[in-house]
Amino acid sequence: MVHLAKIPSDKHVNAPLVEGLEKLTLEGSGDDSFTTTVYGSRFAAQDLPKFEMPETEMPKEVAYRMIKDDLSLDGNPMLNLASFVTTYMEKEVEDLMAESFSKNFIDYEEYPQSADIQNRCVSMIGRLFNAPTDASHSSAVGTSTVGSSEAIMLGVLAMKKRWQNKRKAEGKDYSKPNIVMNSAVQVCWEKAARYFEAVNLVDENTIGICVILGTTYTGQYEDAKAINDLLIDRNIDTVIHIDAASGGFVAPFVVPDLEWDFRLEKVVSINTSGHKYGLVYPGVGWVIWRSPEFLPKELVFNINYLGADQASFTLNFSKGASQVIGQYYQLIRLGKHGYRSIMGNLTRTADYLSDSLEQLGFIIMSEKKGKGLPLVAFRLDKKKGKHYDEFALAHQLRGQIMVVPAYTMAPNTKDLKMLRVVVREDFSKSRCDQLLQDIKLCLGILDDMDKKSIKEHQEYIKSHVSHSGKAKHGHNDYKDEKHSLQGKTGKTHAVC
Repeated sequence: MVHLAKIPSDKHVNAPLVEGLEKLTLEGSGDDSFTTTVYGSRFAAQDLPKFEMPETEMPKEVAYRMIKDDLSLDGNPMLNLASFVTTYMEKEVEDLMAESFSKNFIDYEEYPQSADIQNRCVSMIGRLFNAPTDASHSSAVGTSTVGSSEAIMLGVLAMKKRWQNKRKAEGKDYSKPNIVMNSAVQVCWEKAARYFEAVNLVDENTIGICVILGTTYTGQYEDAKAINDLLIDRNIDTVIHIDAASGGFVAPFVVPDLEWDFRLEKVVSINTSGHKYGLVYPGVGWVIWRSPEFLPKELVFNINYLGADQASFTLNFSKGASQVIGQYYQLIRLGKHGYRSIMGNLTRTADYLSDSLEQLGFIIMSEKKGKGLPLVAFRLDKKKGKHYDEFALAHQLRGQIMVVPAYTMAPNTKDLKMLRVVVREDFSKSRCDQLLQDIKLCLGILDDMDKKSIKEHQEYIKSHVSHSGKAKHGHNDYKDEKHSLQGKTGKTHAVC
């Protein structure tokens, strides 16, 4: 997902930095473009181009340094505990990926090995998800995507088209499809009630049920087997898509006996993210179908382009090969043992963090011992009568080193708030201990502050420390919409 950006007006472009003062310009160092150092050039005394392309070029060393300095104001990805996205890869794979930046992955004629590497990844991931491989079944099919979001969309499109085809063949209306999924509303319900409710929502217009292997709020694995068995017991003719964006590369190595994948009869497609626990930098996802039966032919485009016949099912066309190559490196470099070791460490670190936070008086909302994703969701205990909430603690922590997000959970959860720490590969025990020290320090500071001081401090952090508070890239015409979850309820999905 990328934010919409507005093109500033000329008045805005020419406005002074401080309102009421004239816009200042510095005298240049002469006509020389680059004579001494980058900072001795005339470019260091000029505004960096922001709104319109400059008329003349600049030396490559200057362009590099100016942009690098600008990017230094970004946060450190490793210290962002809100995101599942991979922030560490080995230098060798970074070199491999950099060497493939210029490869257009879709050009099978020119880059046949890159295309074959995708096929190898699809096969490995499909087998990891227990796709049928015996001769009595049609071969499973899959493809790479730019992330799990595109993968989900492809999976849903396939379910919808298959449902429409079935309805058309039966001479029935096919204009009102629906899909059953969890919006994390049910996180506080008894599990059994939750799954019966999901099945009860199915009707003749249901294209399928989406089951989440690792919810973004609390990391819980929804019980795919319970839903699968209920559908079979009740003879309900619908299918299951597994959203394994986060859990697809965790569950097979931490809880291999958990039945959530193609071992279940009703599961027809699975998506996963390579750039989360697949351990690849952002830009790769995967979707696998049980067999061609569940990917209707009319969705697949066969074209002769760039010199080779190819079948394509994608929301875009051209894309780089780097991320797919990065995924292949991780799969063969680490192997099952390597992934098992990493995911085991992450699970133990998450358990250690959970136990430590419990000792500090927090209520833990996530699972332990591998029963969910390696993350820790926690909240303040209302019985302790704190005069501040989770957002106040998140803002106080923002003034420290690491970013720990707070969320108001999904609708119908009675304004339940929580904080969440995602335990990624580079979140070591020593870093975990540093986080615990920061949390303990911030609790002490907040305990000593009154409500007014806490509110004033939150506003200061939001305006002067957090990047979101200073962000100005939103487009005014698209604010205050009423159709999204946040627009309808004031609440939002957790960061992925």
